[in-house]
Amino acid sequence: MSIADAPAIAALNPPRRVLLGPGPSPVDDRVLRSMAAPLVGHLDPIFVRTMDEVQELLRYVFETNNRLTMPISGTGSAGMEAAVANLLEPGEEIVICINGYFGERMHEMALRVGAKPVRVECEWGGPVDLEKTRKAWRDSNAKVLFAVHAETSTGVLQSLEPLREIADERDGFLMVDAVTSIGAHSIGIDRNRIDACYAGTQKALSCPPGLAPVTFSDRAVAKIKARTTPVGSWYLDTNLLTAYWADASGGTGGGARAYHHTAPISMNYALHEALRIVAEEGLEARAKRHQRNHQALVAGVEAMGLAMAVAPEHRLWTLNAVSIPEGVDDMKVRSRLLNEFNIEVGGGLGIFKGKVWRVGLMGAGSTENNVLLLLGALEKCLKDEGYKPKDSGVSAAAAFYAAN
Repeated sequence: MSIADAPAIAALNPPRRVLLGPGPSPVDDRVLRSMAAPLVGHLDPIFVRTMDEVQELLRYVFETNNRLTMPISGTGSAGMEAAVANLLEPGEEIVICINGYFGERMHEMALRVGAKPVRVECEWGGPVDLEKTRKAWRDSNAKVLFAVHAETSTGVLQSLEPLREIADERDGFLMVDAVTSIGAHSIGIDRNRIDACYAGTQKALSCPPGLAPVTFSDRAVAKIKARTTPVGSWYLDTNLLTAYWADASGGTGGGARAYHHTAPISMNYALHEALRIVAEEGLEARAKRHQRNHQALVAGVEAMGLAMAVAPEHRLWTLNAVSIPEGVDDMKVRSRLLNEFNIEVGGGLGIFKGKVWRVGLMGAGSTENNVLLLLGALEKCLKDEGYKPKDSGVSAAAAFYAAN
């Protein structure tokens, strides 16, 4: 083919998968329809109003009154980088709790902005070791303490109150990764006095990937404004982003916005609708739904003789790490789930690779129907692999639902 010839490529026609992996999660049709709305300019009054409403809804979901609350134009990793690049200066120490893959990613990002990370090595599949963290904090000069609230690689939910207590020993700043908890588990930004938090849209918010909600406390904003060096990223500099996202009138309406970048209009439409769905359901009811479906899945998994990789008191409801039985081929089972049942689940990351399946029950995907569908399909795949389930996972989950 000559380079002058136009390529003949068929139109995309992707299947409607049952997305039960670590993300993206299923997206409500209301959200998909919102993305087909007509485009307006990124400074159009209609879009400016949309921006204001997105910020109001994000404050509700984050449980905060922080003025600096907005979606970064980029995926969750852009939110992570925004938090690091703004809050840390070159040469500054940061204590990083590492109990999974995303703690490792934070370590890498801290190095790239010139910070000096102090690693707190914790066991994968368990919570942060508080004694090690306290010692690292006391032995360092760090002003910032970082931990992952919901570790997507292992399925661990981290309690935040003890970390705030450690940071308070010298009025430190607490930075939290809430990518897999937002919209399902309570984050409580103001209640837990979290200074910087970032998340993603594609998990329990059930929005396509592409935006990263972030929020910074007033004291974090003061730290950023007092920097002695410019923020290393022009694109992620919250001082510049605030001029675009914040109402220059001080909240009274009608303030001018300063151009920073062309925001992804359709993605903000999608986030606006996804957050409206969260608000309609209510945070408490949404959390209870995620917990109930998680517990039903666990009942079914354990009835089949399988084990969860995380202790009950530390389990995420959104991301369920199921230990792969000895002799069962990870990829064969996941491939059969995808090709025969149209179900996507995730494999393990890092040291959990080949050892766990990561089952996501997030947002619109956290339903009774999906739990029963997956358990039935998984049971068949396991039998075909030579594994003999002890009992019916579907029956056990159905019994749980009937009783709860």
